[in-house]
Parts: sequence; C-alpha cells; structure tokens
Amino acid sequence: MLGPSAHVDTFARDNLPPEETWPEILLDRPEFQYPERLNAAVELIDAMVGKGHGLRPAIVSWNESFTYRDLMKASNRIAHVLTNEMGLVPGARVLLRGANNPRLVACWAGVLKAGLVAVATMPLLRAGELKAIVEKGQVEAALCDRRLAEDMEACAADSEILKRVLYFDGSGTGEDDLEGLMARASPQFAPVATGRDDVALLGFTSGTTGNPKATMHFHRDILAICDGYAGQVLQPHPEDIFIGSPPIAFTFGLGGLVTFPLRFGASGLLLEDGRPPKLIEAIDRFRPTVVFTAPTAYRAIAEMVRSEPRRWDLSSLRLCVSAGETLPPAVYDLWMDTVGAQILDGIGSTEMLHIFISNRPETAEPGTTGIPVPGYRAKIVDAAMNDVSVGEPGFLAVQGPTGCRYLADERQARYVRDGWNVTGDVMAMDDDGRFSFVARSDDMIVSSGYNISGPEVENALMSHGDVVECAVIGVPDEERGEIVQAHVVLKEGVDWVDATVAALQDHVKATIAPYKYPRSIVFTDALPKTQTGKIQRFRLREGG
Repeated sequence: MLGPSAHVDTFARDNLPPEETWPEILLDRPEFQYPERLNAAVELIDAMVGKGHGLRPAIVSWNESFTYRDLMKASNRIAHVLTNEMGLVPGARVLLRGANNPRLVACWAGVLKAGLVAVATMPLLRAGELKAIVEKGQVEAALCDRRLAEDMEACAADSEILKRVLYFDGSGTGEDDLEGLMARASPQFAPVATGRDDVALLGFTSGTTGNPKATMHFHRDILAICDGYAGQVLQPHPEDIFIGSPPIAFTFGLGGLVTFPLRFGASGLLLEDGRPPKLIEAIDRFRPTVVFTAPTAYRAIAEMVRSEPRRWDLSSLRLCVSAGETLPPAVYDLWMDTVGAQILDGIGSTEMLHIFISNRPETAEPGTTGIPVPGYRAKIVDAAMNDVSVGEPGFLAVQGPTGCRYLADERQARYVRDGWNVTGDVMAMDDDGRFSFVARSDDMIVSSGYNISGPEVENALMSHGDVVECAVIGVPDEERGEIVQAHVVLKEGVDWVDATVAALQDHVKATIAPYKYPRSIVFTDALPKTQTGKIQRFRLREGG
C-alpha cells in the first residue's frame, strides 16, 4: 500500500525537457496499462512478497542472500533513513556508489520507495567524474560502499550541492553509518505514492567527463522493460537465476540482474568481479539459467570451455543475452559449438533504458540483431528522416513504451527527431523485417569513396583462429582519405611479425570484399574498454 502522494509539478521538480521534444511513447499494449499511482520498487519487491514469494531468494551473491522479505525490510529501513535521518523530500536525487551486491540493490529500492530519484554510478569513477554527475544531476545525498570512500569523500569536499554521504560495508557496526542507522529504523515503511510518470532514476551514459548526458526514466519505464523485453522475449519463471557481468549502474545490468528477476519472482545472482574467469566459475557453481554479458566475455568463456571441456559445467544455462557490442557471427558459432545454450544478440541504449530490438530463441540467426521487442517499432531512415529502401543501410529510428528524455541537455533535439529516437546506429532491415547492425554512425569508414563498416571487418578478423579480439577504426590517409586500421589482440604464442600481418590481411580479403581489408594492423596486449565491456574506439583514434 502506498503512502502519501508525491505527485507535484514534475516538470518543475525534475527539470524534464519540454514535452514537445519527447519522442512518441507507445503504450497501447495491455501489459503497459499501469495505474496512475505506481512505485516500481513496491511492485518489484513488496508485491512479490504479497504473492507468496517472501521466503524465496531475491538477490544473492557469493556470501550473501536476501530473500524477498529481507529485501523488503532492508529497503524500508533505508527509506526511513533517507527521509527521517537525512531529511530528503520526494524528487531529491541520491547518488548510489558500490559494486554489484545485495546491499546496493536494497539502497536502490529504498531510494525509490522514499519517492527519491536513484543516480547509480560506476564503481571505478574518480572524484572529478563523480563531481560532474553531482552537478549535472543536482545530487543532494549519496549512499556509498566504504571501500569506495576515497573518491566519494574528495567529490563531497569539493561540492556545494552534495550535502551528506552515508557509507555501508555490510558489517552493521558503524553507529553513524547507513547500517547503524538502519538498525534503529523500522522495517515497516509506507512507500510514497509516486506517479507512474514520476522520475525514478537518472541513467548517465558512457563518458562522464566534460558535459555528461543524463537520461530520465519513470517508474512506469522500469516496469515496461520488464513486461516488454523480459516478459515477451526471455519469458522468465520463478526458478530462473539471472547472472552477468554488467554493473547495475549500467541500465543493461540493472534490468538483466535486478529488475527482470524481481518482476517474475526469480533470483538475481550478483558478482562484484564479473570478468570471464569469475563469471564461468559462478555459472559452474551456482547453476544460473540466464546470463547477461558482452561478446568479448562470451568468446573468452567459450575458449575456456574448449580448452578444458571436462572442467566446466554450463549446462544449467537456457538463455544468454549479448549486448553492448554487436555479436560477431564467429563468436556466436564458437559459443553454440562449445556451450550450446542459445545466445541472443540485442541492441538497446541508456536513452531507451534497455533492449528494444532482439533475436528470439526460436529464430536467432548469427549476424543479425533481430526484430523489435513487442511494444516497439523501428525503421531505417536517411539524414532527412526519409525511409530508405529495404536492405540499404541507414540510421535506426525507434519508438516504444520508453524513450529519450535528457536532463537539461540541448542534445535532446538531436536524439529525438519527428517523434522518433534516432540512436546513432547504422543498420539495415531485410524483407522479413529483421535488423542487422552495420556500424555506429561514427564507425563508418570512407576509403577511396567506399563505405566500409568497421564491425564487418572486425568479424572477418575474428573468424581467424589467431585473433582473440580486435577493433577497427578509420585513420587519415593522404591518397585514400581514410584507410582501415585494425587493432588486434593475438592468441598467446603468436608472433607480432610481418608474416602475421600478411596472413590476417589475406584472410580478410578471402572473407569479405577485398577493398575492405585493413591496410594497417596494430598489435596490442589489450583494447581500451569501458566498465561495461564496450571497446573505446575513440581512444584508439586519439592514439591512446
């Protein structure tokens, strides 16, 4: 049951962009018909307790397990601390800083129950990056894992906006820490009667220096991605256990590891270290059924299985979701040959909150991204927003139950055009309405007048047995304008010699049109990546 209403002038309180700049929002499907008063945390946790799931595991880790009832009580206590001890009022923004663990989820839920706005951040951000988020989001308070205190304290000391930080460490011994205050708070709390269109979270996009972009999502949006993508594509059931590598500060991780399992009475298994060696170990030990990670991790895990097939048992998996980077067919084939659990490529964005185009378990095809998730529609357009012919590459435009609302950002007008979310992805659609990724708009390479897709060259390279991973960029060339340059990580023991360069170039020429081959190959020990596993090609272009 919801407590007092917090529904006020949301435009003034939340600084939403003018409504005429929003994309068209599609809510015609029955699963998106939500009541006017809606609190996402209540629906995900308290409502599940009411349905009899109270003693089932909700969020677990290597050394902790929160049942639905545990999570309800912990989030209620945190809501009390936020409102009674910290004096926060509905609409205030609260920064969350921590690794993937059950306590961070309880904090997230407590923030929403109190009618506040969650601003989750990546654990490795430094003080300057945190300050940019605090200033952009007008963040008043923070809940932070004590292990990450140094940069948090430096940020707070340099901020006139951030008024108070509470730390947690799981011990419950600090009298003035979050857990000490929770111990004195009631496990019962009347959640604020938020509106379905009240802002519940700010999602900051990759890159939090300079002028970061913050996307604004409603309580309704959080449930829509659960009832849309998760419910219609993944079709979870209470016996499912979700696991993965993305931080829950990243909306891919928040959905896949927290809100999706909670919405269906299932369990989310959180790993503070989600790198492939730990991820495969956890799959073998805990027997999860659905995994979320990036293509590079799927390749690494498949290689581990191939090298030691009797050591690892991944037979519990029924579905594997890949996003963040396009899934190369070579990785798809390797995974299916070694592991066998169906892997689904999908594309989403922080602006749209989660995946909006995805393959389906029964029709997945390597090299394709799939069809729109139920409730979404998509098309391919040119720079003037005209539809392009079937099979021709163009810009992806999407509409659905979620959409882009940037916080105080002139870039809203570039992302939303004619009521459509224009994501910056270059894709093509075939006669069956199936979409295939071509490149990010800034990853198209024009060499001697030819348009060359960087990901297509990457996939050709990845099909060579000596290549572990690679990234392709365009670099200036006096004669051709640009040439294709590949940054390649080789298997251990393969020499960085001219003969290897020639072998890789010949392999690409034999695999795709010869003019697309990389005229420059740079060998490296590792590729620069974000915490979410995305390759940072801009750093390669900058020479870093």
